[in-house]
Amino acid sequence: MPSSAASATLVDTLASRADSSSLIRVGAVLFVTALTAAAAQISVPLPFTQVPFTFQPLVVLLGGLALGPRLGLASQVLYLVAGLAGLPVFAASATLPPGALRLMGPTGGYLMAYPLAAFLTGYLAERGLDRRYLTSVLAMLAGLLVVYAGGATWLGVFARTGTSAPIGLHAALVTGVYPFIAADVVKLLAAAGILPAFWRVLGRTDLR
Repeated sequence: MPSSAASATLVDTLASRADSSSLIRVGAVLFVTALTAAAAQISVPLPFTQVPFTFQPLVVLLGGLALGPRLGLASQVLYLVAGLAGLPVFAASATLPPGALRLMGPTGGYLMAYPLAAFLTGYLAERGLDRRYLTSVLAMLAGLLVVYAGGATWLGVFARTGTSAPIGLHAALVTGVYPFIAADVVKLLAAAGILPAFWRVLGRTDLR
């Protein structure tokens, strides 16, 4: 079982082997930020909900595992700042508001939960949960629950569509969580082996 003591994340380990550790860390944060923005462009609108299907949660969770809590959080804060500044990093949509207003719309809770999800997943990676497949699954599931909780709470309690009142938590779960669970879990199970595979290549499967 992983110990409670902090261990090096994948990016920390790679940075420690490089001549410029700061450059590796900054580059990794920027890469995850860009990958989150790219994943947003693979967006599938669904007829029964205002929440589109995207690959962003998967990138957020994998980024947290690789970067650790602080850098993982930073990558997603940077992503949100880029969106607030008007850069086209959010999912393209004919119905969702653009730019900074996107955070006030029905998907705002999911977006605002990304930094917290990356932080939690990264924290668990620092405890060694990224070194084995099953523990990576658990770490990513914990982060996914944060995304769902933030998204459903915002959608159900705070988000308004035009003059319509918030739809309530039950309706938010029905339209913003339940339809996505199966696909998200399948993606998570497929991706959870990526970090353990990197550790095997590095010869660092020991949990110190």
